[in-house]
Amino acid sequence: MATATYFLCPSPASFKGSEMPIARFRCCSSGSGNSNSVSLNTRTEPRPVTTFVKAFAPATVANLGPGFDFLGCAVDGMGDIVSVRVDPQVHPGEIRISDITGHAPDKLSKNPLWNCAGIAAIEVMKMLSIRSVGLSLSLQKGLPLGSGLGSSAASAAAAAVAVNEMFGKRLSVEDLVVASLKSEEKVSGYHADNVAPSIMGGFVLIQSYEPLQLIELKFPAEKELYFVLVSPEFEAPTKKMRAALPSEIGMAHHVWNCSQAGALVAAVLKGDVVGLGKALSSDKIVEPRRAPLIPGMEAVKKAALQAGAFGCTISGAGPTAVAVIDDEPTGHAIAQHMIQAFLSHGNLKASAKVLQLDRLGARRILD
Repeated sequence: MATATYFLCPSPASFKGSEMPIARFRCCSSGSGNSNSVSLNTRTEPRPVTTFVKAFAPATVANLGPGFDFLGCAVDGMGDIVSVRVDPQVHPGEIRISDITGHAPDKLSKNPLWNCAGIAAIEVMKMLSIRSVGLSLSLQKGLPLGSGLGSSAASAAAAAVAVNEMFGKRLSVEDLVVASLKSEEKVSGYHADNVAPSIMGGFVLIQSYEPLQLIELKFPAEKELYFVLVSPEFEAPTKKMRAALPSEIGMAHHVWNCSQAGALVAAVLKGDVVGLGKALSSDKIVEPRRAPLIPGMEAVKKAALQAGAFGCTISGAGPTAVAVIDDEPTGHAIAQHMIQAFLSHGNLKASAKVLQLDRLGARRILD
């Protein structure tokens, strides 16, 4: 089996969030890895508080229309599971991926250096200065690859949380996001709009990347919000979909998207699902470039809106389409119209789920 050895490196500093509707998180970290944080070489290596941990990380909807690379949210009921155990057969300071099950296991590498879960686990071990025990990791893929639901992010988030739990939860939420970002950077690009909400839950705004600053947007608990997620049998790799984006945009479109992103944030904080849907549907920069690459997508959006959805757009890089509504029965009816549109206009079979917001994020679960 492939194993990976790591070398100690600096860790991002930690800052605590507030209890206000907008909670801020700031990490002194950048994509280049340079920061003003304290060197990990000064950290005392923690001992495992348990020999086995299982963690779950939810699926995510990134971009949310006009929020390309800086807005995302977590959805309940779908995600990846990572199990980590202390393994005396693995050399101290190394990690081995022992098993991959679920969606397309043959397409995923068991080399930790080329696996989303493995990369994030290694980064957490670096941050904690783990060098006295070896770990084995198993990954259960609950999310399809290239689905637009944050598949790689869920693997990374679950792994980061599992390793952190094993050593007594020493790292902050911000540290875990940074560790997971290392995985995303290698797989699909340095963007946190999937990993941040997968770890934190709820809606998250990425204010900046250098330094990484995260803002938690709290959707009111008493409000109803449902995501209609319709996934066609079509793969849209993130790197391919990012390559379709324009290198430059006009000022008019820039101003429009900024105003709509602001409206979306306001709608989230107020629990205004109608306003959220309107803003979600308003992107004039990214969606127009990506929708033609997904057979039937434009017709699917039209069908969702005609069926009563408050808004519809591409989830992440696609091909999943996401619509929003405030009641579940209507959501299921909308889903059927969207499935039919994929079949009629894109010649693609599709499946649907109607899910709520995941407010918890990645967490330890019982075996």
